[in-house]
Amino acid sequence: MTTAGEDHVTARGGPWWWERRRSAVLDVGLAAVSALECGVEGVPFAWEAGIPVPVGVLFGLAAGSVLLVRRRWPIAVVLVAIAVTPAAMGFLLGIVGLYSLAASDLPRRIIGSLAGMQSVGVLIVMFVRMRQDIARGDVDVGDWLVPFASVTMALGVTAPPVLLGLYVGARRRLMESLRERADSLERELQLLAERAEERAEWARGEERTRIAREMHDVVAHRVSLMVVHAAALQAVARKDPEKAVKNAALVGDMGRQALTELREMLGVLRAGGDAGRPRPEGASVPLAAVGAAAAAAASRVVVEEPAEGPSLAEIDELVGQSAAAGMVVDLSVEGEYRSYAPEVEATAYRVVQEALTNVHKHAAGAKTYVRLAHRVSEIAMQVENEPPSGVGSSAGLPSGGNGLVGMRERVSALGGVFVSGPTDAGGFRVSAVIPAS
Repeated sequence: MTTAGEDHVTARGGPWWWERRRSAVLDVGLAAVSALECGVEGVPFAWEAGIPVPVGVLFGLAAGSVLLVRRRWPIAVVLVAIAVTPAAMGFLLGIVGLYSLAASDLPRRIIGSLAGMQSVGVLIVMFVRMRQDIARGDVDVGDWLVPFASVTMALGVTAPPVLLGLYVGARRRLMESLRERADSLERELQLLAERAEERAEWARGEERTRIAREMHDVVAHRVSLMVVHAAALQAVARKDPEKAVKNAALVGDMGRQALTELREMLGVLRAGGDAGRPRPEGASVPLAAVGAAAAAAASRVVVEEPAEGPSLAEIDELVGQSAAAGMVVDLSVEGEYRSYAPEVEATAYRVVQEALTNVHKHAAGAKTYVRLAHRVSEIAMQVENEPPSGVGSSAGLPSGGNGLVGMRERVSALGGVFVSGPTDAGGFRVSAVIPAS
């Protein structure tokens, strides 16, 4: 893992303006060698300039030691190298200064200008000195060799360090850019992992809510009817044995139907393939798999009912079961029945089923009206009961308080509208409109 920003610089711990200790050691060593070179070259410079030798040596030492600040002020190093070029000193100072300048983050026009000044300075000094040597007779060469040697020397001293510095600087900037991108990518991956975990947790909550709603819809209605029939069976067992036998048979049918629906639901829950297999302890899940699982789970807010689930064709049977339990139910259907999507039919069936269950729980003996309307682009349903008359049997059915919430969630998930509340007459009304597509 890389270290970014100030932490990366602090971790290297160099003194003053150096980022690394070895960089400081290298610069101190180069400055010492350059100072020694310029100090030695200061002796002939002092003879030629007619100044005391110690002054020439001190001048050379001071000029050569400027390499100590080459990383912080490369322009100053190159300017000093250009200034001491006429004194025929600072060979190492000029080369290292140009390299440091080209490797820095300064604009290319500044690098080119100073490199050109250094090259011109070397060219002029070389040309003048060779002319002086020829005039004194120290060197006997052709006139063509003087400019050629001057140009070659100028390019040889300036071009290689500048090109090498440009390459090293570009490579360093590329590495820094890659390091920053790696750090940024790591932070993004961390953020994506946190978001994927949040989405997975949200999806698990949605799945728990959906399963609880399905279990409530499957169990509550059947068991409520079983309790109502059991209460009626207890009331008529001695007075009307034939009716008691009929009620007992109905209780058995209700129980078998509830078990069948529970079995189908558990089968759907277990049919998860590899999703239900236990993962070995300590095994890690790739980040991409977590994100894919979270996205898949989050997109399953509305789960289609299985093909064998409830449909609107079973509404007559549903109303008949409530009527057999002693409820006075009036069913009316408007429009021509047609097949809808499985989730639409299942939701419409569950709304009517839960509304009838609530009537059994809270308004025993109340007359109930069930209305279905098949429209062009939607299906509407309404279950309304009159105030309880007190004549029906009170079975003492418990209420979980989740029936209306579950109906609203089902209808809203399909883009429909759900409304429930008491009527002016003292009864209760449940209405829902679901888009047909």
